[in-house]
Amino acid sequence: MTPKTAGRSTRPYDRGFQQHLIDYGILPHAYEFPDGRLPSEPGNKEDILRALAQPRASLSPSHFLSHDFRKFQRVEAQAMKERDITTSVVPIIEGILEIKSVSPVRFANLDHLTDGTLVPGSPDIYYGARPEQLHPQIRKSLQGCVVPSTQNDLPVAPNFFVEIKGKDGSAAVAQRQLFYDMSLGERGQQALRSRNPVYSSYDNEAHTVGCTYADGQLKIFACHANLSPMPGGQIGFVMTQLRAFALSNDVDTFRQGAAAYRNSRDLAMKQRNEQLGNQMREYAGMKSLRSVQPICCCGSSAFGPQLHRNCSGGIDILGYSWECQKDPVQQHDDK
Repeated sequence: MTPKTAGRSTRPYDRGFQQHLIDYGILPHAYEFPDGRLPSEPGNKEDILRALAQPRASLSPSHFLSHDFRKFQRVEAQAMKERDITTSVVPIIEGILEIKSVSPVRFANLDHLTDGTLVPGSPDIYYGARPEQLHPQIRKSLQGCVVPSTQNDLPVAPNFFVEIKGKDGSAAVAQRQLFYDMSLGERGQQALRSRNPVYSSYDNEAHTVGCTYADGQLKIFACHANLSPMPGGQIGFVMTQLRAFALSNDVDTFRQGAAAYRNSRDLAMKQRNEQLGNQMREYAGMKSLRSVQPICCCGSSAFGPQLHRNCSGGIDILGYSWECQKDPVQQHDDK
């Protein structure tokens, strides 16, 4: 569907933005439920932390020297505006890039995350896949979850985001923006991970990573999906802070923080590419069948051997619609 805004739009700068997200099960870092319970942490948190801690040859003492750090300090101190930081500070943190980042793009092509009152997400930097990594038919069937823009040559299925603030900017706003971006990204990753574009399979693991950078402070977060214990039990998203670094403090902290940033970016790419590869292989296998087994719209079994009673219909990963039979019917691939 095409997103539409009803009435006044809510922005991350508005006081009620975070509460709006919470009302829809999108929980910030360190959230505590009214009864004292805590949201689950991602099941792969320790794996992510180990990946973030891996050293980078480009940041070793023999490659990134003390005078390189002093240059970073000067550049960071002189960059006052958000654009200055994006163009002069962040490239030093990023290092030599082999992946194209895009900044900024309004995610106006994605389906609404809540009730339609939120403005489209617009991350300062995001990383996604090249469109040709996902078959056009899959892009079409999942476009409301994985294709952020109608400009069809921009990256799709983003799962790494950065929000930046200038010296006078608000770190709290940056976090709200990032949590919104990451929820959109993780929803897309869940849609890709599921064989059913409507009913995703939630594994309690984080597949989306993001960072805020404000006044020399780098914070890295993970986002995972879960069934929200909030009233209604809708699917929710939980943010977990992984690491924090005062990059302008000393050269060792910079090396650790920049390594964690680059490793988190690479980890997100690895997770994304693995799932895109699975989707393309699955698509190729399905195309080899004369008739494609549909996915039951009740979500009880993906590509199962039967259609189910009381189902009104559904859509398969190739985008073909179908109608369930009144009684369970065995599906065949007979020519």
